[in-house]
Amino acid sequence: MPDEALEPGLLIAAPSKGRLREGAISVLERAGLRFRISGRRLFSDCPETGARILFCNVADIPVLVAEGVVDLGITGSDQVEEKGRPVEIHRRLGFGRCRLAVAVHKDAPYRVPSDLSGRVVGAKFVELARAYFVRNNVADVHVLEIQGAVEGMVLLGLVDAIVEIVETGSSLVENDLVEIDQVLSAEAVLIGHPAPRESEACRRLIRRIDGVLAADRYSLLEYNCPVARIDEARSISPGFSSPTVQPLHDPGWFGVKVMVEKNEIQRVVDALEALGCVAILETELRHARL
Repeated sequence: MPDEALEPGLLIAAPSKGRLREGAISVLERAGLRFRISGRRLFSDCPETGARILFCNVADIPVLVAEGVVDLGITGSDQVEEKGRPVEIHRRLGFGRCRLAVAVHKDAPYRVPSDLSGRVVGAKFVELARAYFVRNNVADVHVLEIQGAVEGMVLLGLVDAIVEIVETGSSLVENDLVEIDQVLSAEAVLIGHPAPRESEACRRLIRRIDGVLAADRYSLLEYNCPVARIDEARSISPGFSSPTVQPLHDPGWFGVKVMVEKNEIQRVVDALEALGCVAILETELRHARL
């Protein structure tokens, strides 16, 4: 078995539907797992590695991980906090970012959390909602669990406010709702059992996912730099540890390869160009072990 192959038997829970599904599948595929998704089938096997991916409701994944049913899972950090189960958050994955917010009808008299004292609040994340109101010393709030379209409950007059996941805020606007406070921010996370059955396989997959996350953070920048300006170029683009500098056929130039954070690319390119560097190329990375 190759060094990078996963040990057989690794069980991974991934979202079966919803906003995190596509990102979770992409991360696993980019981490080297090969699998096919077939209709409504609830699992997929990875023949090359022996791993099995179970497609589950995101709310169930923290429970499955905590109980040791699966070794690893990808779900929302909001789900992890809501369930409150003993799982280890291995990595924050950087997609599926959202916030859990308190929202009311735009014409309602509620403008701060304390205005909701004695009111009915609809929420999918019941425990997080209750903890929020306790934390903010808002008494006598009745939190009603609603797993359907929470936004519509305000319009129907069934609840006075909601605690709901917000991504762009467009759904709130469409339902004449406004935010009055934020409960927490959330994103997709990779979680694991504290003592997984396949500990070595987990470690290897986590390292692969680290490579995916690094590739999402960095680009490879290549450029030709005048020999006399190489020290200045190095200070502009120091790289993850150190840039690769090679002499070119023309003795007056060096070829440089360096990793640069994506959010710094344009600033670095502008500075290198002003320094006299030419043939500056950015390459997207698919995987990077740092």
